[in-house]
Amino acid sequence: VVSNLLNNAAKYTPRGGHIVLAAERDGDHALIAVSDNGIGIPPESIGEVFRMFTQVAHAARHVPGGLGIGLSLVRSLVELHGGTIQAASAGTGTGSVFTVRLPLADRGAATGAAIGPAQSDTAGIAALRLLVVDDNRDAADTLAALLSVMGHDVVVAHDGHQALRMLDGLHPHAVFLDIGMPGMSGYEVAEAVRREPGHDGVMLVALTGWGGADDRARTAQAGFDAHLTKPATVAAIEAVLREVTARSAPSPADG
Repeated sequence: VVSNLLNNAAKYTPRGGHIVLAAERDGDHALIAVSDNGIGIPPESIGEVFRMFTQVAHAARHVPGGLGIGLSLVRSLVELHGGTIQAASAGTGTGSVFTVRLPLADRGAATGAAIGPAQSDTAGIAALRLLVVDDNRDAADTLAALLSVMGHDVVVAHDGHQALRMLDGLHPHAVFLDIGMPGMSGYEVAEAVRREPGHDGVMLVALTGWGGADDRARTAQAGFDAHLTKPATVAAIEAVLREVTARSAPSPADG
């Protein structure tokens, strides 16, 4: 998180500028702030800086290229740790401040007194094997990094044909599958997977920028079990993973 924020500040602060990293305690939270006197953020763009695949036009003029994934990943990682992140700027040319608020560890947890209930929620749940398929390498690697931080084993494929070749050896619990891929679309990959009885147990999760009722009906018809609209939130991803875990758990009849 800190590395991404510092890199972001350096990218948008001209040579000779200043970047400050500060940390302090605020009650039961730690505050980490990265501030700079760089190009700043226009007021109308503050709400966009954490959206995946969005690069603020003002920033793009100074540093063209890039998919605007870094800050989206930062927010996801912070939220996974129970924290929040906020961006602030007085406007163009005034610099910006990114403030991370994270809960401090419970001192009682060090003695073991507070560990029991938390451990009982996750004990016995092994890491899931997951396959992420997306022709956009940055998007695939970002989602894979997020899933890895959540504690799962993740493999990435960058096209549909590669994904199908990997399935037999990997036997994943779930596949996060981009729809709009060249050569072989996500719909075609899903249909190919569903034609193979050996892949009956794998859960297919659609990744798409379209989330209307017709779009969800089409992914369901193609054989998908879940539909995530880009940019998928941490909460939505966690909900899908809970469903994958529930499906992969042995039933009482199996024991």
